Amino acid sequence: MTLGTATLLVGGAIGLFLAVFGAAILVTGRAPASALRNFAGVRAAALYYLLFGLALLLMVLGQTLIAGAASLVVGALAVAMVGVAVVRYRPRRGKGDR
Repeated sequence: MTLGTATLLVGGAIGLFLAVFGAAILVTGRAPASALRNFAGVRAAALYYLLFGLALLLMVLGQTLIAGAASLVVGALAVAMVGVAVVRYRPRRGKGDR
C-alpha cells in the first residue's frame, strides 16, 4: 500500500465518521457538550459535521473511483459543501457571538 492510498483511506474513514456523527446529532437532536460549546445550536453543529464529512467522502471518491471531468465536478461540489459549512454553520467563539 502506498502512502497516497493510505492517506485516502484515512481521509475516507474520517469523512465517514464525521458524516455519521453529524447525522446522529441531527436525528437524535442531542450532541455532546464539547460539540455544542462552539455552535449556535444543535442543528448548526449537526449540519457542520455532516457537510464536512460528506465533502471529505466526496473528495476521496473523486480521487479514487471517478475519472476525468466527473472527478473535477465532484471536487467542486465538495469544495462548495465545505464553503456552505464554513459560511452558514461555522463555529462561534466567545460569548459575544451568540
